[in-house]
Amino acid sequence: MPTSEPIPHARLSRRTFALGVAGASAAAALGPHPQAFAAPAPVTPTRRAAGAGAAAFFHETTLWDSATDPLENYHVHALTVLPDDTVLAVTEGRHEVCDAGPRDLLLRRSTDGGDTWGPTQTLVASEDGASWGNPALLADRDTGTVFCFYMLSLRLPENTSCSGDIGDLWMISSDDAGVTWSTPTALSGMFEHFPYDWALHGPGPGHGIQLDTGRLLLNCAHRRVIVGNTVAERFYGVSTIYSDDHGATWQAAGEIPVSVDYPINEARLFQRTDGTVVVNGRSAAGGNRQRIVAVSADRGLTWAPPALDGATGTFNAVDASLARYTGGPGSTEPSRILFSRPDSPVRANMTVSVSYDEGHSYPYSRVVNANRSYYSDLARLSDGTIVMLYGCEGDIASAPRKVNVARFSLDWLTQGRDSLAEGPGRTEQLIPLATGGQATGGTFTTVADPLARGGARAVLTASATGARLRHTFTPDEPGNHQLWLRYHRGAQGASVTVTVDGARPRTAVIDTTRENADGYDIAYLGTVALTGGAHTLDLTVSATGRGGGLVLAADALGLVRAPHAPDVREEVVVDNDALGYQVVSGTWSPATGTPGFWGGNYRTAPAGTGGSVVRWRPVVPGTGSYRIEYSYAPHANRAPDAPYTVTHANGSTTVRVDQRAAGTPDARGGTWASLGTFTLTAGLVTTVQLSNDAGGFVIADAIRLIRLP
Repeated sequence: MPTSEPIPHARLSRRTFALGVAGASAAAALGPHPQAFAAPAPVTPTRRAAGAGAAAFFHETTLWDSATDPLENYHVHALTVLPDDTVLAVTEGRHEVCDAGPRDLLLRRSTDGGDTWGPTQTLVASEDGASWGNPALLADRDTGTVFCFYMLSLRLPENTSCSGDIGDLWMISSDDAGVTWSTPTALSGMFEHFPYDWALHGPGPGHGIQLDTGRLLLNCAHRRVIVGNTVAERFYGVSTIYSDDHGATWQAAGEIPVSVDYPINEARLFQRTDGTVVVNGRSAAGGNRQRIVAVSADRGLTWAPPALDGATGTFNAVDASLARYTGGPGSTEPSRILFSRPDSPVRANMTVSVSYDEGHSYPYSRVVNANRSYYSDLARLSDGTIVMLYGCEGDIASAPRKVNVARFSLDWLTQGRDSLAEGPGRTEQLIPLATGGQATGGTFTTVADPLARGGARAVLTASATGARLRHTFTPDEPGNHQLWLRYHRGAQGASVTVTVDGARPRTAVIDTTRENADGYDIAYLGTVALTGGAHTLDLTVSATGRGGGLVLAADALGLVRAPHAPDVREEVVVDNDALGYQVVSGTWSPATGTPGFWGGNYRTAPAGTGGSVVRWRPVVPGTGSYRIEYSYAPHANRAPDAPYTVTHANGSTTVRVDQRAAGTPDARGGTWASLGTFTLTAGLVTTVQLSNDAGGFVIADAIRLIRLP
């Protein structure tokens, strides 16, 4: 029977816990752009935002604030909406700003859809410094029972970091909408059969899902102890646990195949309309990265190999949320998947996007908070209100000052381009590229891959430039079509030119070279008028990619009919240390001491005579006019005359800039200034070069191309 909070746990010293894991395991009762994304005005707790239609609204409320609440910090969250629209929000109440320090699990409830909130309740209290964390909620829509999974974290004595080495899985449940909760159940024995010597088992965080069959499914992140293991040796991975009897028993399912190239940990699950389950997670290695994805064809029991997926963009490796909003197996509603994340190389610029094609692209996005933003979780009320719990604000790069709840409508999110009443007015015709094409100039193969939209991708290994893959297609109806090309990126990827009926679309050149691991990416080619009858898509290997390869790999072309333009940033960014950045000569030391840089660091060289040179080589998507900007970390000791040399369609131009003067900060990071506007040729022929022929320290950070209309 449920009991009142707080929930008691036996007092466990760190030594007792380390020695008692086996005993606890046995005791567990288990069975077998054209435009920038729009940001709202500064929020107040009860603000209603102006929107594109009468149904557009936005409200935001602060649930925890470390500046006024008793604990040091509140970070890592879980959110769920119960069948009666009761909203449960859980966070870690941290006694220290530390992932493995003393932590409580705290709950706030709303019984009116988030209009008002009850006081903070302690679900699990830290005793003797116990570190309870990683909350994940999972509600059973059939029974109304809600489960809260969490982890007890332990640091070994030799560990001087603030991350735990050992993490054991626990669970509590409530049958009365979170008013009272059961006594805790230890689930520590569930993962002992895996061959990776995993010691830490963290649920979620965020929320699990219930499938069309009624199965309850939750992802758990794993790794080896920190002590004595490098990042690669920790074997970061994710597996799932499930229940087919409404939570009476829980069983371990399979793991996403473990690979050092795909160190997946904090993640979310969603189920596609065809019944397959997708896991989408962050990279444990940190940095500015794409998400890691894998799919399961047997409802979460086994998993295909993972890959990177650029559908959700490249941003800071942080916990992000996915949630099905409408549609799914057996539904007649349009398929909509929501995705929230800090859209930036640093933890800032909280953005929510919506997908209409099962998570393969996200055409509409809106900024919820342009300031510091952290972990988030998504849910929806029965009336369609979107609910997002997220960390924000403050001066700590890794952890928030506040935990807020934002509530908004689909109309507000899409700025009137979609609503539950009217729908998105969007249709897609998919053209798989693995079959039906004609290849010339190389060796053509198909590669079966469950991550490909058609189940396989086309691969043309060119013998030389000029090799081509041609597809003939007929649109279902004539008119303007948005063209979305999904392609695969590998180590030997080529530079590829796209034409439709012999003409280049607005985005006509892509580089299919991978950044740090293989995976899929998507390019919005632009809007093209298609008449009735047959049309021709040509993908031509026009140059070696930036990795030196000549391999063209393509998945599918989406022909989208929609009344509104997608939110696409027409910019190309190349950071130092990223694909397209090269140290030509000399020594450029990494640094982080001065703020204002883009990404994880910047590079610096002392004043000299030009013996130290770096070069950026961006992909220019189409011939036209571009403003070229550079990011840097300004300081008084910087060069007043740092020389950037741009090669462009009309020759070469050197621009000397003052890196002592402050540039313009961007909400997504970096301090930017302009080198000017240039005509650039599509492809990989444009370079931006910087040397230390200057009178002070020269900073090499990032460059970006902003395409002009």
